Amino acid sequence: MKFDAIVIGSGQAGTPLVFKLAGEGMKVAFIEKEYLGGTCVNVGCTPTKAYVASARRMFDALNGEALGVHILKGAKVDLLKVKERKDKLVQESVDGIAKGIEGEEKISFFKGEARFTDKKIITVNGEKLEADRIFINVGARPSIPDSFKGLDFMTNQSILELDSLPEHLAIIGGSYIGLEFGQMFRRFGSKVTIVERGDRIISKEDEDVSAEIQKVLEREGVEFRLAADCIGAEQDADGSFRVKVDCENGEPEFHASHLLLAVGRIPNTDTLHLNAAGIETNEKGYIQVNDKLETNIPGIYALGDCNGKGAFTHTAYNDFEIVRANLFENGDRKVSDRILTYGLFVDPPLGRAGINLQEAKEKGMNVLVGYREMKKVARAKEKGETDGFMRVIVDADSNKILGATVLGVGGDEIISGILNVMYADAPYTVIRDSVQVHPTVSELIPTLLEDLE
Repeated sequence: MKFDAIVIGSGQAGTPLVFKLAGEGMKVAFIEKEYLGGTCVNVGCTPTKAYVASARRMFDALNGEALGVHILKGAKVDLLKVKERKDKLVQESVDGIAKGIEGEEKISFFKGEARFTDKKIITVNGEKLEADRIFINVGARPSIPDSFKGLDFMTNQSILELDSLPEHLAIIGGSYIGLEFGQMFRRFGSKVTIVERGDRIISKEDEDVSAEIQKVLEREGVEFRLAADCIGAEQDADGSFRVKVDCENGEPEFHASHLLLAVGRIPNTDTLHLNAAGIETNEKGYIQVNDKLETNIPGIYALGDCNGKGAFTHTAYNDFEIVRANLFENGDRKVSDRILTYGLFVDPPLGRAGINLQEAKEKGMNVLVGYREMKKVARAKEKGETDGFMRVIVDADSNKILGATVLGVGGDEIISGILNVMYADAPYTVIRDSVQVHPTVSELIPTLLEDLE
């Protein structure tokens, strides 16, 4: 079967791309082996942020006294209803995509696993599909260490199917996924222990960021076992776990009713038979692409998590935008044009853009730094949410903003204001001299930029 284009994977790059290709009059084959909408819609952003919202409601119900609100005792989480709400949100998105496919005659949808049999030939469900342009958007999946295989552990995907609360949730991995699930399930009412091999959580962040987030989670009752040098687990007959955390020092193990693995992700490229097409990958399995997302085989592109150029919904969607602009709008957009930005959706959230202080020091850069604690921000005090801080890093020679960290109430939204100035390639004085709305947290960004050190 010959097509003008083939799109493999319905994630946040593949789905808008297939509709764009069809809109341009191209006959398109659209292949998805599991969920319409990919990770973000089904087992990533949409469901987890729905859970984060429920966890916040529970936190508010138990913490009214500090703001003079007497809430009657007895608040509890009904995880089944939390799950049902999540499932409804997910299904609405999936149904929207399915309806769009059904209404577009240029799109032929194939439910199944794609494999290359030649440079421009894909086999799915025993059928051979051919196209001059092929777009790979197969995403990534949880990494599972060999030592845990055979155990009844959970991943970020399967934990979302629980309909009753774990008594004691052990989480292996003190990074972004582990921290978000750790806080939400602690707020739901589970005992939570996070195990991390490193000597601090989220080691890619600045040390004070790690320390502040750990402080917040410990205050809420999350327990941490850091510098765990002998991580493993055994499962008892009743299904519970003996989690091994230390072979030489400290308590060597603890018991938990449930085990979540959150130790990283790997690309879903190993079943594509990329060798048949001669498509190059690196040692970790990520498809190698150029600045315009084309592989070493002309006409074949890799978008989203599988290309190793980003691990976020927004970078996957930006991959789509780059391809759309360059193929149909006479554009010249490149991956290297974008600035690293992301959020960590614990509460309070972390918003990040560009480099952090740790990176600036490692590179020996000549920088100026603006810093302000949230406890010195009026709106944060009024809200009763004073954990965290804001930091902006400026190039001392060009006066351009190199990066920013906003850990605190609204941090995931506030970071966008700084990011916009970075994309405008404007000096930091533009935002320093701006007038912001009072009373907000954002209004203190100009203030912290007045006295750089």
